Amino acid sequence: MVLPIHDINPLRRRPVVTWLLIAVNIAVFVLFEPIVTSVAGFTTATPQSVCEQQRFFDHWGAVPAEMLENRPSPEAPNGRSAGVDPQGRVLCELESPPSFTKSPVVSVLTSMFLHGSWLHLIGNMLFLGVFGNNVEDRMGRFLYLIFYLVCGYTAAYGFALFEGHSSTTLIGASGAVAGVLGAYLVIFPRARVIGLVTFLFFLPFWLPAWLVLGFWFVLQYIYFTGMGVAEGGSVAYGAHVVGFIFGALAVLPFVRELRAAGPARRHAPDHRWVRRTPWS
Repeated sequence: MVLPIHDINPLRRRPVVTWLLIAVNIAVFVLFEPIVTSVAGFTTATPQSVCEQQRFFDHWGAVPAEMLENRPSPEAPNGRSAGVDPQGRVLCELESPPSFTKSPVVSVLTSMFLHGSWLHLIGNMLFLGVFGNNVEDRMGRFLYLIFYLVCGYTAAYGFALFEGHSSTTLIGASGAVAGVLGAYLVIFPRARVIGLVTFLFFLPFWLPAWLVLGFWFVLQYIYFTGMGVAEGGSVAYGAHVVGFIFGALAVLPFVRELRAAGPARRHAPDHRWVRRTPWS
């Protein structure tokens, strides 16, 4: 696994939308979600907090069975604990009908801004921050925002087609971010990315974008198809695969225009013109 931390791909405008998306994701996680893990990944959960989190996710997250039927479930957790079973799993009380109203279509949008843990949030925002800014730079802010949301919807509904009978809540920006990664790979395949290689004790290496993102996609596909064993069995690898493929295919017909897009060169503070990056 390679953790990207920076790319050599200068910007020609401020990535306002990317910054805004990161800020909203962090704000939602910190201010609204019931958090059951610490920043270091250690659990701080009690049975009550776990049930409160389940109720929150069931309310605002996307459920594949609800999405395909376009009808919310007739029952949902009420936020109260019913104890712990012999295997140590927390049991939560259910209420029927739920005390909240829910639209499955809208829940796909809200689910894009929810995360199950600090690690989940930081991972998604890291990839979005490294790669999203350049895609925004080429698409323009409004088109990039629409593209991001469409990738999220496509990834979620694509996952629902594979897991149509699942009542497991789908949360996270991963599907939308995967679409951005697919677009970046098509537009900037030879951009240089500095990444920490986990199986080499997190040593940093400069690597081409096609290798970093290509390896990431292959890994997601292997886990999705069950050919490999992944940590975290609840990760929606299918959404990652669908989002990535959609993002790549969506920009492929416009790749020449996107590579040439962007505002006029700005005059740099040191009186030198900001040069274009030689990735093309």
